[in-house]
Amino acid sequence: MGSPDSDPLLTQGFPAFLDVEALLASGWEPLAFQQFILKIHSRCDLACRHCYVYEMADQSWRDQPRRMSDAIADRAIERVAEHANQHDLAEIDVVLHGGEPLLAGPDLISRLVCGIRGAVATGTRVNVHVQTNGLRLDPSFLRLFESLEIRVGVSLDGDEEGQDRHRRFADGRGSHALVSESLTRLTSGRYHHLFSGLLCTIDVRNDPLRTYEALLGFDPPAIDFLLPHGNWATPPPFRDPGSPETPYADWLIPIFDRWYESPVLQTEIRLFQEILRLLLGSPSRAEAVGLSPVRMVVIETDGSIEQSDILKSTYQGAAMTRLHVLTDSLDRALLHPSIVARQIGELALSPACRDCAIMSTCGGGLYAHRYSPAAGFAEPSIYCPDLYRLITYIRARCEPDLARLRGTR
Repeated sequence: MGSPDSDPLLTQGFPAFLDVEALLASGWEPLAFQQFILKIHSRCDLACRHCYVYEMADQSWRDQPRRMSDAIADRAIERVAEHANQHDLAEIDVVLHGGEPLLAGPDLISRLVCGIRGAVATGTRVNVHVQTNGLRLDPSFLRLFESLEIRVGVSLDGDEEGQDRHRRFADGRGSHALVSESLTRLTSGRYHHLFSGLLCTIDVRNDPLRTYEALLGFDPPAIDFLLPHGNWATPPPFRDPGSPETPYADWLIPIFDRWYESPVLQTEIRLFQEILRLLLGSPSRAEAVGLSPVRMVVIETDGSIEQSDILKSTYQGAAMTRLHVLTDSLDRALLHPSIVARQIGELALSPACRDCAIMSTCGGGLYAHRYSPAAGFAEPSIYCPDLYRLITYIRARCEPDLARLRGTR
């Protein structure tokens, strides 16, 4: 990859000086990508105040074409299939993302989904998901998604007050009513099997249990509660970098108690389930906690091969690799220092994290939340106190049950 000094995008601290060649020489090998996030439209029909793509440090969306062209789509199909076939992957996940992906229209969606399924080797299962704000989720899209077997995730921050606090139109109107109508179409009839779940960005000003009950009202198979993106340079709301207070853990714990004490499983809550899996000694399946290698890559609307776009919350160019589907295979991205850093587990953690008693469960938290201008991504998470409080609470609360489960394994 050359020296860090040759690339200004790799001068932001760790992983600038990560010696990939030495890792390879030691016997380490990268794991193939299994999740391919295709950014098929780079604009959105909402103007959410907490959006990391449009409202935070990296403003590269302004230079992206609005819609992925057919030529780039066809090359993306080739690259994904090439990677899956070369690594003999039995299963891959393709995520259609944005901006708002439904703005790309049904023709591009069909082209990509049918193209990838037709290009991968026989026997490779292609799971396709779309993550949408829900505004355009009308019957025609639902019929399309049913015909193409596309699972649908919708972003919703709770009840009307919670949703409309941030997820608004540019003119200030709230989106709750329209999104609720779309969710009713998705969940109340023949299309419920397409529903993959709800994504809720936490705002600690919203009542946690009222938020949870509002989400449960749509019978989601899963809920992702997301910590709002921030870091040591740009802290998230109500997270004082020097404070031991734990506003986000305090918000999540009542929901955990309600969820865990329920006599029947009402929904999966991924953050809680991944913490419990880790406490039982199983690997994490999510990048928010644990040390499992991250195996995802992004293809932007212009064909750029990038890292997780969550990194756009940190600094301009943080997600870039300088690779492109027209000229580069996805295998080349596997050796980019910033992608390697997310596959080497505790070697990428700060000394404070490596010395922590809950390191293997917390895993340093989400990679983007570790960033500081001085150290790059070699800090503990900006949410360190919250993660410690939440994980130790869940461990203590569930220890008798965890002990029984360990004894039966």
